[in-house]
Amino acid sequence: MKILISGLLLVLTLSSMAQQKYWVYLKDKDTTGYNPYTFFDQKAIDRRIRNNIPVYHISDVPVNQHYVSVLDSKCDSVSYASRWFNAVCLYATNEQIADISQLEFVTKIEVSGAIPTLCSYEGGEVAPYTNSVLETQVTSMQGQMFHNAGYRGDGVRVAIFDGGFPKVDELDCFKHIRDNNRIIKTYDFAKKTENVYHGSSHGTTVLSCIAGMANDSTPIGLATNAEFLLARTEIGLEPFSEEENWLAALEWADQNGADIVNSSLGYTVHRYFPFDMDGQTAFVSRAANTAASKGILVVNAAGNEGTDKDWKIIGAPADADSILSIGGVQPFTLTHINFSSYGPTADGRLKPNVCAFGQVEAHGKKKMGTHYGTSFASPLVAGFAACALQTDPEMSTWDLFQEIQHSGSLYPYYDYAHGYGIPQASYFLGVDTDTLNPEIHFKINSDSIEIEVFPLSGDAPEVHYVFVHLTDPDGKILWYKVITSYENPVMRISRDEIAEAQYLRVHYAGLTKEFKLKN
Repeated sequence: MKILISGLLLVLTLSSMAQQKYWVYLKDKDTTGYNPYTFFDQKAIDRRIRNNIPVYHISDVPVNQHYVSVLDSKCDSVSYASRWFNAVCLYATNEQIADISQLEFVTKIEVSGAIPTLCSYEGGEVAPYTNSVLETQVTSMQGQMFHNAGYRGDGVRVAIFDGGFPKVDELDCFKHIRDNNRIIKTYDFAKKTENVYHGSSHGTTVLSCIAGMANDSTPIGLATNAEFLLARTEIGLEPFSEEENWLAALEWADQNGADIVNSSLGYTVHRYFPFDMDGQTAFVSRAANTAASKGILVVNAAGNEGTDKDWKIIGAPADADSILSIGGVQPFTLTHINFSSYGPTADGRLKPNVCAFGQVEAHGKKKMGTHYGTSFASPLVAGFAACALQTDPEMSTWDLFQEIQHSGSLYPYYDYAHGYGIPQASYFLGVDTDTLNPEIHFKINSDSIEIEVFPLSGDAPEVHYVFVHLTDPDGKILWYKVITSYENPVMRISRDEIAEAQYLRVHYAGLTKEFKLKN
């Protein structure tokens, strides 16, 4: 039998005794004895029913253990067996993998080898925290409206994938979670144990951005009453394992009833190229799309490649179509923070979807501090999503995904830095918070189009920025800008600049206005 060994040319220069990691795909499964009602947590069953997903599906059946045993006897070691992909991850030499490729139940072999990056920017606690940012990282999403209405993520189960959660079992920041037994399960996919309270403190900070409480009982994130599954997937100095761990954690989270997954990992230059960021090529992006097909909302950091001229765009799995990808904004302007990765995807789709603070006040292993990165914007939105789901527990995950986009502060305007803006609680609560009554005017000249807005920032209670983009007939953004609004016209666009454009769209202070440039 001739088996396709994808990517094998990457390792042919190695000696025949050198080990490489592979995914070996299998032809079928043994369904004997499989019962989804005993295999899955009840919340996983409920999620499938809520999303009109079959409770019994062949992709949920575990891998045939006979096949695993045969592979184990022919390789150095088996690392993981994925039920979703019906594939086994293993270590083997070139000679061993050539032998394995001849097995009649093997359909395809891929080389494994991506290394992730935690989407924190110059990670760590870089300054004492200030209440001004702590409060606004919540109020920027109108989180206080959720809390005042009694929505704090009750009954919603959130899985967090990260590099470790040291001191979560001790810190006062999480006492309310521990006292109510809301850490449902934990697992370290690197060490194969249930203890996750070690390793990188990044996960500790991320959890605080979802559900932590500051020393004065001020909420750091929104979902203070949610339930949690904590997975350690990132292992720092050990290469080529995290992509496998990420998939394993997704399947574990699915089995244990996660409604939402927050991930702060990005996979970029260590294996992939910018043109691979199409939502279909990267292994983790395919895994993320599978999770979405199971009714899980995956919330992932957009990445911190915004200043990297050699990459700059969204990384995997944030490029996946059904994943809520989160960009970062500055706390005091609510505009793009420089390191946050830009969209679109390699195939031209809108990313990021929405955004939140890329500079946050959150709890580390020892104390509160200032932290930077889209990996902290992501959990802010994950906490928001938990509260949004609580407002309508029967809402499908796809509807939740769409409604979070529609709640964005810029919607229906969008761009490749901010997506649809910062999610707003008032949208889910049916509350109208617009009080400014802004106006946008287009003035057509022979050689240009002028944009005017009213009231100008100098005449309004607060500063508002003007967001402008031009799109082609297919909706692809040709360019976009963010400008101040102190003097009219706020922008003059020449006829040459709009030659290829179909639409001019402007967003100002909650109002979006569109001008059709061509019939």
